[in-house]
Amino acid sequence: MAAPPEVTIKNLAGDWNKTLSDDLDEVLALQGVGWLLRRAIGLATVTLHVKQYTDDAGVTHVDIDQTATGGIKGTSETRTLDWTFRPHEDYLFGKIEGKARWVTLSEAGDDFQKQGFLETDEECGGPDGQRHVEAYANNKDKKWDADQIWGFEMIDGARYYTRRVVVKKTHGSNKILKIRLVYNWAGKSA
Repeated sequence: MAAPPEVTIKNLAGDWNKTLSDDLDEVLALQGVGWLLRRAIGLATVTLHVKQYTDDAGVTHVDIDQTATGGIKGTSETRTLDWTFRPHEDYLFGKIEGKARWVTLSEAGDDFQKQGFLETDEECGGPDGQRHVEAYANNKDKKWDADQIWGFEMIDGARYYTRRVVVKKTHGSNKILKIRLVYNWAGKSA
């Protein structure tokens, strides 16, 4: 289902699934995820349970827990929008460092990440009117980095939360993959 108008980048709290997204298999392979796990991910419906809040210092936090079909626990994302590297480790991606911040599209590093997003005043969410979130992650062991720009897009006449992701192999092939993740609104979390 399309996102309701009151759900914006300023408050993504709720449940989302990515059934409309581009195929993740090639990206997950580049990130070192094994074939069997990639196959399971490809067959499952993954739901994101999002909490978003601002702390006493005025910093926005986006905490995401993922579950797959049947209630199987997936990975967690903890984004603190202050552009400070933080370590994270999980069974899917291994040891990574990530950072996140509010951005404007002019700050996006790749033209692919500047396409399609809504730029209306209703989409403003950041402290200085930014309409997007940038989330960057690096895996030094598996030699890849991923840069995401989050926002909302109109797709077939309906408004959806999307992430435009550029994943790069940082050693060897220097392969670059670009995908768009499209999230269906599944309602407020219980």
